[in-house]
This record gives sequence, C-alpha cells and structure tokens, in this order.
Amino acid sequence: MKWKYKITAIAVAILAIIIMLWWLKGCISETEISLDVDQSIDITPEQITSIKAIGEWEFLAVASEELVDTVRKGIFKDDHLARIYYGTVRLGINMHQVEPRWIVAEGDSITVTLPQPGLLDKDFIDEARTKSFYESGKWSHQDREKLYQKAYRQMLRHSMTQENLHNARENGEEQFRRMMKTMGFEHVNIIWR
Repeated sequence: MKWKYKITAIAVAILAIIIMLWWLKGCISETEISLDVDQSIDITPEQITSIKAIGEWEFLAVASEELVDTVRKGIFKDDHLARIYYGTVRLGINMHQVEPRWIVAEGDSITVTLPQPGLLDKDFIDEARTKSFYESGKWSHQDREKLYQKAYRQMLRHSMTQENLHNARENGEEQFRRMMKTMGFEHVNIIWR
C-alpha cells in the first residue's frame, strides 16, 4: 500500500512540474524584451583636449637644397662666395590656434574646422649641413648673414607653393578622417578656415 502512495506522490509531482512549466512558458511568451541601441557617438571633452594637446601637427615636410652666391666687384679681381644650404620646411597646423567649437559631433557625423596649414618652424635651415661651395676674398659675418637670408627666402619661396599647401591640406584631411573613423564616426567633414 505504501508503494501506491509513493507512485501517486511522484505522479502529482510530475504533474505539478508540467503545469508549472506550461505556466512559465505562457508568461515568458507574453513578456516582450527589447534592446534599444544608441547609435550616437559622443566625443568627450577629454578627447578634444588630448587632440589639441598634440600642439603642432605636421602634414608635409619639404626637403630643400639651395645654392646661393654673391659677387663683390673689386679693382683687380672680384671676390666670390657661394654656399649650399640644406633645410626641411615643415607645413602643418598649430592645434592651439583652433577656434571654439572647432569639433562638433552629431550622431555618427562629425565636423572638424581647422586653420589653414602654414609654416610650423621658422628655423628650417640646417646650418650644420651648410657647405661652402666656393669662396675667394675676405667675407664678414654680415656678408654671410645676407647670404643666409637670401637662401632662407629662396627656400621658403620654393617650398611654400600652392601645390605644397594643397598637398598639406589633403594629408591633413586624410589624417583627421582616419582618426575620427577610428573613434567610430562614419561621416567626417573637414573645413579649412
């Protein structure tokens, strides 16, 4: 007789489990779960500050070599001074010159407003590499300084061309575009002021 009670108890327990599972199935199927994904990307003030902290951002380096000479007419003979100057003119922007709200994010788009690229370093002639090409006669420090200034102007004129400035802007756009895309922005708009 005890075994009849045991079988009945087991049958009732199984029936209770089936009813409970059926009830849970009904509750779960009626429960709606949804996930909303925020598609907007926020750029934090810390990120903006760290980008500005880069300081000078070089977009193009133009290696230059200039042969500069001068002649001083004399009574019996002329004095000649010719030197070769080497330098690297670096074009880019100074991030400390960006205007307020220079970077504006909206959703998956970002607009970056930058100053026009220009000369980053005014001391671009490498005087250690300067070579005297030809020298006859006596030349003062002032004469050599005039020759240096002439080489400086020539190097600047040959390096700061519209083509080089255009290439610097293109390189700058590419660098900023890549950086913003790695931050998650799909659409990057670069404006030069």
